[in-house]
Amino acid sequence: MSELIDRRAMLAGLAVAGAAAAVPVRAQLPDWIRQPVAPIAPPVDYLAVARKQFALQGRHIPQADRVGIVDFGLPSARPRFALVDMIAGKIEMFPVTHGRGSDPQHDGWLKSFSNRVGSLATSRGAYRTSDYYWGANGSSMRLAGLEPDNNNADARAIVVHGAWYADPSLIVTQGKLGRSEGCFVFGEELLPMILYKLGPGRLLFADRLSEMPSVPTPFQLPPADPLPGMENLRRASSFSGKLPTTAD
Repeated sequence: MSELIDRRAMLAGLAVAGAAAAVPVRAQLPDWIRQPVAPIAPPVDYLAVARKQFALQGRHIPQADRVGIVDFGLPSARPRFALVDMIAGKIEMFPVTHGRGSDPQHDGWLKSFSNRVGSLATSRGAYRTSDYYWGANGSSMRLAGLEPDNNNADARAIVVHGAWYADPSLIVTQGKLGRSEGCFVFGEELLPMILYKLGPGRLLFADRLSEMPSVPTPFQLPPADPLPGMENLRRASSFSGKLPTTAD
């Protein structure tokens, strides 16, 4: 009988342990250490950017319901095209390419803008979306540059189109999208929705809005002659003899 009771007690203990394991780790923490999980905010208030740019360019833009904002401060591995619903205040984010002339190292980061014909680079500034057409890249939409930084958009054939090298699956396999010749290129499956929602007569604004991470300063060895107060310090490479076996 005592053996049966012991077995029942053991099984009950296992059941309690299993239930505790099934509870999320966060729920097992004491109340004083739990912290609310804050939602991850977008790096930039794209709705505020859209409102500001529309206030500046609205006289050129007949459609005020939606605005496209491209944040080239983010790498191509991140969704950086913000489709802003100006009425509902809703923002949808999608991946988009930049030009090869803006990223010669092809590391996924835009380094510079250019409006020069033949630069193959992305141009910053405000655009008005224009008419649809069928071209070498299939369904496409023309863009009219509204600023000195992008007024060569028509001469450079800078448009919105789709291509295989903008497919989001490349982010998984290569850690970045491919590069365009300055056009705003989306994945082929995503393009119809972008063309429909952005559509002709709307504002598209592109700039480096998020801040790029700073590049760390390369490590430099101290000068050959020690600085004052460092006379008794020596480089690790100058150490000779048996190395200590303990940290102290």
